[in-house]
Amino acid sequence: MRELSTDFQAHLDTGVTTLCRCWRIRRTDGHEFGFSDHDVDISFENTVFAAASGMNASTLQSASGLSVDNAEAVGALSSDLITATDIEAGLYDDAEIWHWIVNWKDTAQRSLLFRGQLGEIRHGPNAFEVELRSLSDRLNTPIGRSYLRTCSAALGDQKCQFDIGTQGYLTAIEIARVTNKKKLYFKPISSIEDRWFVGGTVRWLSGDNQGSISLIQRDVTEKSERHIELKNAPAFPVNPTDQAELVAGCDKRATTCKEKFANILNFQGFPFIPGDDWATAYPVTGGDYQGQSITNKVKSQS
Repeated sequence: MRELSTDFQAHLDTGVTTLCRCWRIRRTDGHEFGFSDHDVDISFENTVFAAASGMNASTLQSASGLSVDNAEAVGALSSDLITATDIEAGLYDDAEIWHWIVNWKDTAQRSLLFRGQLGEIRHGPNAFEVELRSLSDRLNTPIGRSYLRTCSAALGDQKCQFDIGTQGYLTAIEIARVTNKKKLYFKPISSIEDRWFVGGTVRWLSGDNQGSISLIQRDVTEKSERHIELKNAPAFPVNPTDQAELVAGCDKRATTCKEKFANILNFQGFPFIPGDDWATAYPVTGGDYQGQSITNKVKSQS
């Protein structure tokens, strides 16, 4: 049960209330915005909550125990506050959100109804709808380590320790032309073989996508042009002469870690972990156990 201050409870008990709802959003880049469904601005906790901002929220679903609370919020797209461009650029991904019910005549009388993060955001030309994820949603985050043959680290992170700035693994390019929004063409790189960047990333250094990252799924040289294809089109169109950096791709196999990156000492996988055939093994003469299941082995021998 939510506890209210004595004054706030007394105000509610009168039956004639002066209540409104207030929301505060704090993006991961530190920018904060306040919204209210009241007709004048309200201020508390060093935040100004803009009046008549068009924000609204559905009924909050709260549960005891470890169940995840959830809700949804809708609002109008405003050129001064939340814009479609900022949403597409991912500026509101995982932003923190607070939701209060407030006595607008005395803002000291208020109650925090919800605190969490923004989830999936959907938007049209004039409005947006966003999923609200409570703090208990973080309990769904996997904790611990999985025993897999592939590496669990990300290229260049603290576990991997590989310096992606090493020459040949981080390459600056200038886009020559773009087709289908996600196929990029630029001058060939004779010193780097095809498919070198598959599974890697494009870091945008200029243009509308500056600061964002795109994943690479294809990398070939065709007709004296190097050609990479992105897994998903960037949030904004890519223009010729946009500057970018290509980061080499890693498929997380031990062989790749050893031969491509010479970083096998920091490999975070278990390439020699026993497979299904080992777990169901029985003594035979000349058995060959390489980690594949017995079913697959029989099929390959038939």
